[in-house]
Amino acid sequence: MLRDTAILMQAFKVFRTSLLIGTLSTALYHHCFGGDSPADITFAGPANLPISAAVAVPAGRAWFLTSGTVPPVMDDSAPAGSTARFGDTKTQGIGALRQIQSRLKDAGLTLKDVVYLRVYVAADKSKEGKFDYQGWFDAYAQFFGTPENPVKPARSTLGVAGLVNPDWLIEIEAVAVYPAPRAAAPSESETSPPGVQP
Repeated sequence: MLRDTAILMQAFKVFRTSLLIGTLSTALYHHCFGGDSPADITFAGPANLPISAAVAVPAGRAWFLTSGTVPPVMDDSAPAGSTARFGDTKTQGIGALRQIQSRLKDAGLTLKDVVYLRVYVAADKSKEGKFDYQGWFDAYAQFFGTPENPVKPARSTLGVAGLVNPDWLIEIEAVAVYPAPRAAAPSESETSPPGVQP
């Protein structure tokens, strides 16, 4: 019971921090850019970094948010608690990103539409109880900032005491934005010369 309360309190702190960051980001954008919403999604930050420092999204765009996405089982026959069951942090990160990719596709989106990732990494007991951040960074680099997908979303990576399943080493939340609606093509009646019926 005490552990559940601690987990809920931690989740609330993360939510409260996210809300504060969102509010501050909006205020900062309005201060720096005069309050107008950008016309297009804008990724800000040094080009040599693998992530964006900030992302500005135009007003009126629809958002797509995933719940925390965890890795799939890699080997059903592997015993619980073994690395073989879900894989190491890199393998789990790749698996979770593929599941996010699938959810995006079902919604008519791609990883190119992702503007933000929040990633929770748990310590890996097979790595002396240390966080394998590099494993996560290597998984991320296969999906973002590549020639196929040059998008580099804003991202937070957090080391956590544990995830719901003790075999999970990573959980990922994604935020995507739907592309701007395309203007409808003119109908025949709009393109016919005056006085001529289509």
